Amino acid sequence: MRKWLTAETFAVLAGFCVLLYILIGKPFVGVADNGDFLRIMSSIGLNYYDGSESYDDRFFGYAHQYFAYDTFFRGFYPSSQLIIVAAARLIGGLVHPDAFDIRILGMLYGLLLLAATWIIVRSGKSGSRVVAVILALSMLFVFYDIGYLAYFNSLFGEPVSLVSMLLSIGIGLWLTQQKQPSKKVLWLFFIAAFVLTTSKLQNAPIGIAYALIGLRFMRLRGDFSWRRLTIWLSASLCVISVVLYVAAPKELKHINLYQTVFYGVLNDSPDVKGDLKELGLPERLEVLAGTNYFQSGTAIKQDDPSLSGDFYSRVSHMDVLMFYIKHPSRFISKMEYAASNGMSIRPYYLGTYLKSENKPPRALDYTYSTWSEFKNKHVPHTLWFIVLIYVLYYGIALLEYFRHSGTASRIRGELLMLIGLVGLFSFLVPILGDGQADMGKHQFMFNVCFDMMLVTGLAWIVYQVVNLPVWRRR
Repeated sequence: MRKWLTAETFAVLAGFCVLLYILIGKPFVGVADNGDFLRIMSSIGLNYYDGSESYDDRFFGYAHQYFAYDTFFRGFYPSSQLIIVAAARLIGGLVHPDAFDIRILGMLYGLLLLAATWIIVRSGKSGSRVVAVILALSMLFVFYDIGYLAYFNSLFGEPVSLVSMLLSIGIGLWLTQQKQPSKKVLWLFFIAAFVLTTSKLQNAPIGIAYALIGLRFMRLRGDFSWRRLTIWLSASLCVISVVLYVAAPKELKHINLYQTVFYGVLNDSPDVKGDLKELGLPERLEVLAGTNYFQSGTAIKQDDPSLSGDFYSRVSHMDVLMFYIKHPSRFISKMEYAASNGMSIRPYYLGTYLKSENKPPRALDYTYSTWSEFKNKHVPHTLWFIVLIYVLYYGIALLEYFRHSGTASRIRGELLMLIGLVGLFSFLVPILGDGQADMGKHQFMFNVCFDMMLVTGLAWIVYQVVNLPVWRRR
């Protein structure tokens, strides 16, 4: 019986209780649709349950528990999220054939979160019971916050990014601790990395970083079959990352490009005409500065045929990157804007209740929200604070990295540094890929990585205290 009384078992049991209370209990908690649900619904065979509901009832104000079954592939949105939603839809069709209950999807995400929790606590406890308990409590406090869990009862892609990020790092740490690293666990690592990379277009660059660290696993075993498998999986992930970006739907690329230039570079620009000239764009487009792709009543419609030759075919994200390199102060100002919106886990403009609960539109449930509210209200929403945390985190990570010479220890250090690198990607990519549009929501993955860095840092501090000579003598 004693072998079951572990920190990881406690974390999973407690986490399961939190999941049941928030995702299954009453009142229903989800996240209202901002218009993004349709691309998943059209791909996976779902539709809005009430076809006659008003715009205000369908979008932004209220969450939805039930969705109607429909035909598959009325459209197609390439994302690993489709795999999980398809599994939930299949289960839903068996247990509730009249309508799809989104809570089935929520609990599937919940099971993946529980698996990640067990693996991370088990792999990160460093042989210390105190560290294990602190790590378990930290995971429960941070990643089971309603700011994260409310997304589970929705068709947003954020839960996929959250659980696959936690799983990939946890499985990677597990792999480095095995005496004889398992090919099955190696496959699990790359599957988690694949799901993360392909969950959203903005995550595509992350696959390159995971592929590189995947190659490092070659050194964990000396046999040829292991090295061949590692190389093959790493190369495949790298190719998938590139193909995902190149093969992205043209319409999606146009949306992102429009947002990046007109709602990013030219938004609050001190010299719109000069910026257009530097980007190689005609001066007549200055009337679009500060507008977004979904805005109505613009001087030139976003899908106007003239924009194909005057804009979409004449500028690229690389041009935007080069512009910011030439104007670093402008890029820093965009980073400051991202930082001011980057510490909120949940989208405060999207309601979490059903309309039947008779709550005001866009009302939020604050059950188990201590961490998300603390971050939103008390953690500095500034670029300098983010830089400070990164400097401290990487300073300690590099110190530990060079203190240990073993291959497995070095790879563990690289995995922990990968968390910060993914966070940096996630912080910068929305600026370069979507301007200032919905910046708070687009910083979700940055929040995940930032929180993982804080939890890792806390575990490291506790480990150092526990291993002080004064305590070890006791």
